[in-house]
Amino acid sequence: MQVGATKAMFDAFLGHAPAPEEAVEPERQQWQQVAERLNAMWLRFLEEQPGMAASGMADPSRWMTGMSRWMEQFALVEGEAQARFLTDSMALWDGVLAQMGLGEKPAEGGVSLPRKDRRFKDPKWQEQPLYTMLHQAYLLLSEQMLAAADKAQGLSPERKDQLRFFTRLMTEALSPAHFPLTNPVVLEKTLQTGGENLIRGMEHLIADLEAGKLTHTDHSAFVLGENIAATPGKVIHEAPLFQLIQYSPATETVLKTPLVIFPPWINRFYILDLGPKNSFVKWAVEQGLTVCLVSWKSADASMAEVAWDDYIAAMEEAIDVARDRFGVPSVHTIGYCVGGTTLAAALAVMAREGRADKVASATYFTAQVDFAEAGELKAFIDDQQLAVIDSLASEGYVDGRYLALTFNLLRSPDLIWNYVIRNYLLGEDYVPFDLLYWNGDTTNLPARFHREYLKNLYHDNLLVVPDALSANGTPIDLSRNATPSYIQAGVEDHIAPLNSVWKLTRHLRGPIRFVLAGSGHIAGVVNHPDAKKYQYWTIGDPTDPEQKAPDTLEAFRETSVETPGSWWPDWIRWIESFDATRVKATGKRKPGGKGDEVIEDAPGRYVRME
Repeated sequence: MQVGATKAMFDAFLGHAPAPEEAVEPERQQWQQVAERLNAMWLRFLEEQPGMAASGMADPSRWMTGMSRWMEQFALVEGEAQARFLTDSMALWDGVLAQMGLGEKPAEGGVSLPRKDRRFKDPKWQEQPLYTMLHQAYLLLSEQMLAAADKAQGLSPERKDQLRFFTRLMTEALSPAHFPLTNPVVLEKTLQTGGENLIRGMEHLIADLEAGKLTHTDHSAFVLGENIAATPGKVIHEAPLFQLIQYSPATETVLKTPLVIFPPWINRFYILDLGPKNSFVKWAVEQGLTVCLVSWKSADASMAEVAWDDYIAAMEEAIDVARDRFGVPSVHTIGYCVGGTTLAAALAVMAREGRADKVASATYFTAQVDFAEAGELKAFIDDQQLAVIDSLASEGYVDGRYLALTFNLLRSPDLIWNYVIRNYLLGEDYVPFDLLYWNGDTTNLPARFHREYLKNLYHDNLLVVPDALSANGTPIDLSRNATPSYIQAGVEDHIAPLNSVWKLTRHLRGPIRFVLAGSGHIAGVVNHPDAKKYQYWTIGDPTDPEQKAPDTLEAFRETSVETPGSWWPDWIRWIESFDATRVKATGKRKPGGKGDEVIEDAPGRYVRME
């Protein structure tokens, strides 16, 4: 029945004229064989994965039933909304027919549809009235559902944000582009290949289900230390929580004050060392900096009780290793995302205990300390969902694949559904892309740290309450952090929203330079000057030792100056303004040289641990 219905839809939708029975039969046999192969592949997978089969997750009818119940409860009950929906529907019907030349008033000057969306930019979505009406009706219904979520009454602001977020996820998932029989591009590819695209797509799907995560790129194209994370260096220190990498100098002399980088421990450190053309690490070395970088260990069961305190202590340990190794009183530091949040807390602790002079400057890449406006990630952080997260950490750590899914959901059209279409439905091969390779190289988080971080910071927002939290017995008061700060935010950041990052300027003392970069959480940071992409906004000269951020973000945006390209050159001028003294790149400035005992070559072992 399925094969017959599919063939009938092919004929009807694609305009195939009925053929004599003897001409149709071989084609039916071909589709029958494709269906049998797909069915056999799926059944074999379920036999090998009895847990998934028993759970019902692999049963499409269970998903459709749940979706139907959800839709039934999402009634557009408000009279005005119903009337507007009916009016828009009739206008859509009349307009599309007219624009397709089928109504009373044929469209002039070609097709101009009332709703546009890049998911339906392929001309095949407009070549036939059926698909035109289908995707336009979907866009109309999505608008109505999102509008209904916006107007929901009797909800707290947090619950309303959750409703908006999950309504958006549902409408994105229901796109007709995600189903083979309602996507004209997929139908055409299926006819051209005789269904082989669906066979290849099923192979991709099953491989991803077995791996427990979505594949975005060709993983075989990259080898750590060879063509990714390949800037030369040595591991100079190892602790249970991290390895410290020192990169080999590229200049005859280097700045006396070294740099210690604290990347996030969600994903791997080499987001800052992808390849020669987009490596912040390589670029910083070429500017004459001695660069040390922390490679965090992915959590296992033995790290179940590792807490945020341990990461704070690890940062000071890495700082002390660099100071002792190079015989300098202080270092420059960078903290990226959660690494920046933790660096801000660590510096507050060090200031309270009289050790703030160990750090000459602190740079924060897309870091938050005030989580009142932390964006859509907060949709996953209420009491009920925190309990679910705890249940996922029964072995003492949170599997990085759950975290990857969470971040992918924030941009599901780009990071989920785009690949469902390309790799599952169209059966295309994966394209090598270093950023997506890094995105799929997940890390596990210690259960205790993850629980406390979400509860204390995201849920209760305690970091901005003086002395509400402590680290290793020392209360944390961010206002004690007076280290000169360079704060970078992304104008399109969906993980650390601009409004939230800006709040960091309100909680630190000391000189502050705020830089707003074009693009988002990754591309806004990793933007090599040679790429000549994006832009950034600043106020004043980076060498001004007493600069302050304006009182409000609005004031910053009104008075800041836009500069095309990367903000990295602005940052290095800021760094050099503290002390431009240079020393020869010899001795321990060149790791692994004569008499210098090191542990292993960069990128080290920890980055390779699952």
